[in-house]
Amino acid sequence: MEPSKVEEITERRLPPNAGKGRPAGSLNKSTSAVREAIARMADENADNFVGWLNQVAASNPEKACDIYLKAIEYHIPKLARTEVTGAENGPLTIKVVTGI
Repeated sequence: MEPSKVEEITERRLPPNAGKGRPAGSLNKSTSAVREAIARMADENADNFVGWLNQVAASNPEKACDIYLKAIEYHIPKLARTEVTGAENGPLTIKVVTGI
């Protein structure tokens, strides 16, 4: 009887260029360039922003406030909302003990 010519593959082979790409989490060139351009534009127009906001506020204070709040979100991020519940998503019971 002739031995089988089929070889059993015991480990998975990787392609020859495996692992040579960008490190995980790093930005590609276009994303980095766009982020740099936006940051530069924001930095160069920081002084103008106050003037533009004053112009809008002169005719529409509510809209100026809305613009300001939207812009400030990029400086001070919103906190995530969390909900605290009791056991099995039931109501939370708080017991206050005094005289200890």
